[in-house]
Amino acid sequence: MTSNSASGDSDDLESLFDSIVAANAAEADPDIACDGTEKVINQIGHMARTLHDTLRELGLNKEIEKAASSIPDARDRLNYVATLTQQAAEKVLNATDAAQPIMEKVEVESHRLAGQWQMLFEKKLDVEQFKNLVMQTHAFLYEVPRQTKATNGYLMEIMMAQDFQDLTGQVIKKIIEVTKTMEQQLVALLLENAPAAVKEDYETGLLNGPVINATGRTDVVTNQDQVDELLESLGF
Repeated sequence: MTSNSASGDSDDLESLFDSIVAANAAEADPDIACDGTEKVINQIGHMARTLHDTLRELGLNKEIEKAASSIPDARDRLNYVATLTQQAAEKVLNATDAAQPIMEKVEVESHRLAGQWQMLFEKKLDVEQFKNLVMQTHAFLYEVPRQTKATNGYLMEIMMAQDFQDLTGQVIKKIIEVTKTMEQQLVALLLENAPAAVKEDYETGLLNGPVINATGRTDVVTNQDQVDELLESLGF
């Protein structure tokens, strides 16, 4: 799925990461701790490497690639999710629109015939009307299998349209994992280089990432609020 240009871009990034690592290793003095700026650059480099590797994994993952071979770039994955979701919704709506008239026709005709048979049981039909009722019922029963087969086909289309969830779920899960990891690393980076007073106030509990469901938990009380406050206190 990757093009030559994409491969070249990847090679250039690989070289950039390797050169940064090599330069840092060459300049590092084991007896002297890196100052704040060097630590920031180092960690940003590692974060960039993590993000780059994950995006590359998204683009080269064979299982996803097989079903989405038309996507030229991993950065289009969210558009891919939106497209698949829209296509699935359209398939479901189209199948429903096609199946509904069939079932409505079956319902109306069955009610009509049931009413006619009830009149027969109440001895309100003559012989000729009875013969017509038998012919109509026979024709109806002859058509029912064809109508139910068509409806089952549309139901199958609706079921098959849900297969998008597996593929989009993989993409969304990976994006969520990347986002969570990057947030944790960015918060850790900010805390490491924050003023001592700020660092002491916000250090505990922030490095575990956001909590989706904090109901009933006292150990994560205002995790997201703390992150917001930290960013505000640092001028972001």
